Amino acid sequence: MRARLLRLYRELLRRFGPQGWWPGRSPFEIAAGAILTQHTAWSQAARAVAALRARGLLDARALATAPDRVLLEAIRPAGTYRLKAKRLRDFAAWLLVRFGGRFVGMRRAPLGPLRRELLAVPGLGPETVDAILLYAGGRPVFVADTYARRVLARHRLLPPNADYETTRAFIESHLPSDPALFNELHALLIAVGKTYCRSIPLCAECPLRPDLAGRPPRT
Repeated sequence: MRARLLRLYRELLRRFGPQGWWPGRSPFEIAAGAILTQHTAWSQAARAVAALRARGLLDARALATAPDRVLLEAIRPAGTYRLKAKRLRDFAAWLLVRFGGRFVGMRRAPLGPLRRELLAVPGLGPETVDAILLYAGGRPVFVADTYARRVLARHRLLPPNADYETTRAFIESHLPSDPALFNELHALLIAVGKTYCRSIPLCAECPLRPDLAGRPPRT
């Protein structure tokens, strides 16, 4: 299984090249982007991130103490901005209390308990938490989003109804515990999912088509 997954990874890397994820100038900016992109397009979240940057709010203490009016105005492009403002403040407050607002401690803390702590922050679900841990914290956690689950299920690596945690555990148990690998694989699965492995798949042109020899894809 490990060899097959690595082969798929190499084929995707050959076709799409390095994806350079997650865009951001600092760990806190990446974490804020992960929260702001919940249920919205990245282009909209990126506008909100840029507005936070322009106002000097991409820092845990600055964001936690910013006036409501300023914060809400900045993140309005991301949609559901009142809810996301609360989630940003809750995350910033957790980071300040737990690690003094810095990510150095997050990179060293035991991963299992740290993930459980983050999941207890209001509004942070598994996908957001794992994106923060992987992309902002550099921890070996796989982000098992919808694209990843769809591609892996269609290639019969997972059952069609595999949930988030099952998919995450599958990847983490079958590949080296390497954040750089998980980072690139997640981004590449999104690339192939958006380009070929759509709701109605375009299998004939997909770079992963050879993997399906003798294994008809699930639809």
